[in-house]
Amino acid sequence: MRTGISQAPFGSLPDGDTITQFTLTNAKGMVARIIDFGGIITELHAPDREGRLADVVLGFDTLAPYQGESPYFGALIGRYGNRIAKGRFTLDGRDYQLPVNNGNNHLHGGAPGFDKVKWDAAIEGDSLRLAYVSPDGEQGYPGRLDVRVVYELNDDNELVVRFHAVTDQPTPVNLTQHSYFNLAGAGHILGHLLGIDADAFVAIDAESIPTGALAPVEGTPFDFRTPQPIGARIGEDDVQLRNGQGYDHCFALNKPQGKAMTRAARVHEPVSGRVLELFTEEPGVQFYSGNFLDGSLAGKGQVYAHRSGFCLEPQHFPDSPNQPQFPNTILRPGEVYRTESRFRFSVD
Repeated sequence: MRTGISQAPFGSLPDGDTITQFTLTNAKGMVARIIDFGGIITELHAPDREGRLADVVLGFDTLAPYQGESPYFGALIGRYGNRIAKGRFTLDGRDYQLPVNNGNNHLHGGAPGFDKVKWDAAIEGDSLRLAYVSPDGEQGYPGRLDVRVVYELNDDNELVVRFHAVTDQPTPVNLTQHSYFNLAGAGHILGHLLGIDADAFVAIDAESIPTGALAPVEGTPFDFRTPQPIGARIGEDDVQLRNGQGYDHCFALNKPQGKAMTRAARVHEPVSGRVLELFTEEPGVQFYSGNFLDGSLAGKGQVYAHRSGFCLEPQHFPDSPNQPQFPNTILRPGEVYRTESRFRFSVD
């Protein structure tokens, strides 16, 4: 079996610049395909309990839909994953206004964010390295931000994502990966069994902005400390479920003192036997149950219906620049932003 990384064209941008798709293959036959537009994971083929491979991420066959109103399928997100209330924050006594692109709020770095730019790509051994320089003032953010991302598919069936960034001015940074998963390969995700190692989650208002409180999961539909089907309680009459139109919340992970990398979540699809475990250094993980998928998008032979994919986005908490009680997301000159997450696939 051929392992390593190969590459092929994946369409062109309006200015004629060619986009490349990189295919990462490990010794067990698992395959990840990633393009240098948005750092997007377009395909991820994982085995079921019989050894049969299926593509377990949502996406498109061609470049054009990713350039359009894609709901961040498979993309790298920056400068700031999740929402900033009204696009405003104050940093070192100066007020900043970012564009609002999600109702009254700023979402996922604006439009365009890091999901809509071409990254410089290089193959280094078995790793794909992507780099992007976000200039001072891009989408209203202060400072030049130099970002590097490494994708690696190892022989433990882990897709490893490493982020690195430096800046020349203080600026908010909260980078993440935004793949939509369906471990069955098709259909809805409501029967997937989800466990999240979190005693609390970030409560949100009707605009999905944090209230400032970390709400206990105990006795609520947000208690995934014991694995539960995603769909078991998603329709309950709960104000937080109403505010998110389902699950669209950041869970505050239980992080043992001094332990950087912990298992944040485990998902098991009972029919195929596929298991996805997320390990991360981040303090939170955004669990999104595909609430806004509505059948208007299609790709790779599928129509993406309501709740046909879920996201587990390792990240800091939303709106942290306006929530001083949340973990810090301000990167300053001389500091290095560095974080790693691992998406591990197995069967049960």
